[in-house]
Amino acid sequence: MKQKLFTRDFTMVVVGQIISLFGNAAVRFALPLYLLNLTGSSALYGAVTACAFIPAVLLAPAGGIIADRVNKRNVMVTLDFLTAGLVLCFLLLMDRVNLTALLTVTLMLLYGIAGAYQPSVQASIPALAVPDNFVAANSVINTVSSFSALTGPVLGGVLYSAYGLRSVLWVCALCFFLSAVMEIFIHIPFQRRPAHGGILKTAREDFSQSVRFIRRERPVIGRGVLVVCAMNLFLSAMIVVALPYLVTEVLGFDKSLANRLCGFAQGALAAGGLFGGITAGVLGNRLSVGKTPLLLTACALCVFPMAAVLPFADGTVCYGVITVCCFAVMVFSTMFSVQIMSFVQAETPQELIGKVISVLMTISMCAQPLGNALYGVLFELCAGHEWVVVLFSGLASLVIALTAGKVFRGLVSER
Repeated sequence: MKQKLFTRDFTMVVVGQIISLFGNAAVRFALPLYLLNLTGSSALYGAVTACAFIPAVLLAPAGGIIADRVNKRNVMVTLDFLTAGLVLCFLLLMDRVNLTALLTVTLMLLYGIAGAYQPSVQASIPALAVPDNFVAANSVINTVSSFSALTGPVLGGVLYSAYGLRSVLWVCALCFFLSAVMEIFIHIPFQRRPAHGGILKTAREDFSQSVRFIRRERPVIGRGVLVVCAMNLFLSAMIVVALPYLVTEVLGFDKSLANRLCGFAQGALAAGGLFGGITAGVLGNRLSVGKTPLLLTACALCVFPMAAVLPFADGTVCYGVITVCCFAVMVFSTMFSVQIMSFVQAETPQELIGKVISVLMTISMCAQPLGNALYGVLFELCAGHEWVVVLFSGLASLVIALTAGKVFRGLVSER
């Protein structure tokens, strides 16, 4: 008899994710947009968002180690309370200190907390679901993430345009607080593992153990993540920088309208993730890991219409094409992510899942700060010819996707 997926505890994890990730999406949309509105500089925007990603890269391994050695519920509760306090601190300080510095530090802390938070969520799935439900459970978590990322920027954009940044931040602080309170009542099975030596020695041994597993027992997983890293550098980073910059600074819309449209475009991006997550869940195990290069190729091909329309069409047409293309990119990339994460969870021993996931997340995110800074500079250097930067991104991503077939066929052969 097949065990049901939506048990009480898994359902509470999902609901907590909806509330927490909504607040996270809204605040991470509003703060960089506020900076872009003040300065109009893609280079500064890219540099600040690049700095924001660095703590996420550094803290993801720590999050994985914590996820395997501390009750995952406690990690979620603590970090949600901490994020609520961080947003309140920003509200208190925003009129008293240098805003660019405050924005940079706040975004770095927000991304760092997210980097430590997500391994606990992903590592809780094997404790709350049976292996036959892993793909469906990951699909639900990805769908929730995409749904929150859809509603966060859309509603955040409306609130930001109508009432300013403060209103968005108060709503986000309330979301984090409510999520933390609800997560207190979740029960996630946990068995404390003995630690040998001090905290640093334990952390070093845990990290070494997960790296050794990836390198020696499942090396093809590491090679697959390097492909993801390359796609983050050339495709994901371009979209992160291009979407707000093109909509608010290049397409010629009134500032208030541009901010709302940027929120809707970010919502479309998240809607693509939502649709991709649902599709991956419906397909389930029929979505073969060996066919994932086709999904990466589809992602790359979706970039070319953006480059083609920018030199010739007016702002409204460009906005429509960019929004549709970003939606499609997220559909295919989310299907790819669900399949790869399910494969890793199925192939990794229970006691290593949190650490292995965190190491893989760290490697895959390493390119994001470099890519954000790179595209911020490229868009500033190519002002008036932004299509060249978008075309470069599409060509580089297509080359990576077409050469990734051998790696992902290896995933199938090693199973």
